[in-house]
Amino acid sequence: KHQAGAVFTTVVDFSTMILFVQLLRVSPVWATGLGATAGAVTNFTLGRLWIFDARENRASGQAVRYALVSFASLLLNMGGEWLVHDVAHLEYVIARAIVALCVSVGWNYPMHKNFVFGKKAS
Repeated sequence: KHQAGAVFTTVVDFSTMILFVQLLRVSPVWATGLGATAGAVTNFTLGRLWIFDARENRASGQAVRYALVSFASLLLNMGGEWLVHDVAHLEYVIARAIVALCVSVGWNYPMHKNFVFGKKAS
């Protein structure tokens, strides 16, 4: 479930980012933040209702914890995009894919599983 949700959320995230870069000429770093925000809203809904089936826990507590984790994730993604795209000069979508994978595996999944949606987090 987590991987299917991650794929769907990634489609929302990257589509939003690419739309802002290609159509509205927003910088890839800022478009990363906008895409990450759209993906976060999608991912919270999927995580609560389907991936972790955490409806028995209070939504308000989950939302606060999720917002904290997502804000850190957004900063990690934007910082990584700046580093890999702006500094190392990789193409912005490739840079975003590398950074997103690292942040997802190293930060998002463990924090969502144990802190946001975990049974003891309620």
